[in-house]
Amino acid sequence: MANVNIKFNNKDYLLSCDDGQEESLKKLTQFLDRKYSELKEKLGNIGENKLLLITTIKLIDEYFDLKQKVTHQKNKLDEISNKFREIRSLAIEYKKGKDIETQQLNSELDKFKEMIEKNNSLYESMLDKTTQSLEKIISNTEHLSKIQ
Repeated sequence: MANVNIKFNNKDYLLSCDDGQEESLKKLTQFLDRKYSELKEKLGNIGENKLLLITTIKLIDEYFDLKQKVTHQKNKLDEISNKFREIRSLAIEYKKGKDIETQQLNSELDKFKEMIEKNNSLYESMLDKTTQSLEKIISNTEHLSKIQ
């Protein structure tokens, strides 16, 4: 335990605290002394005990106001966090839907390519047969012309 000399209301006190907490205790005491002195200036000399009680009530009031604000902000943060999770979930579902849609479109595209290849082969086959038929006709026509 460490001992710390502090001054409060123009009086010296020796307080004990955990090792390493000396500066923190000094700062807290200075803060309390300032609040006490401010109220003493406003209210006059109404007695040390009453002034200590009013100072304590004022500090507790500030503490509860701050605690309420922190709770309110935490609730807002929780609400925002929940909305973010909801948006994230919707985005993931949307992406899944788009992935399925993309797969379906790729499948249809593959089928379309396959159909084009089949039609292309059929077209080439028809051209070959037509060419062969025309060649036969031309050959027969030349043959007939030679005979006459």
